[in-house]
Amino acid sequence: MGSERRDALRFADDVTAERDAVAAEFGAAVNMTPKELEEWLDTDESRSVGQRKDGGEATGHASGRRIVRLMRTKRADLSDDDYAHMTKVVGYVHRHLAQRPRGDVRDTRWRYSLMNWGHDPLK
Repeated sequence: MGSERRDALRFADDVTAERDAVAAEFGAAVNMTPKELEEWLDTDESRSVGQRKDGGEATGHASGRRIVRLMRTKRADLSDDDYAHMTKVVGYVHRHLAQRPRGDVRDTRWRYSLMNWGHDPLK
């Protein structure tokens, strides 16, 4: 086997390992099922939080809809952009968990925002 072919196979193995790691981190960060997340996104509480551009849909709300699609997509059909979004979700969840407010968080904007990104801190 030529060196170019070996290099291509090594690269493919690296990409597969990286995607496996991203998928595992995403699976750990997103603790809501697609159905739970869809139902949550239909609530007024879900729509009440997040940053909006030009008065449109909040970033986290749009991300939640994309998370539902990602969870319902076969791994083989996920794109590089999908994996990039999964990485973004993991980062968001980890950053916001580190900012947990004191006291009961059940009815807080902090929890609602995390739930828009697929993570319910009370689970």
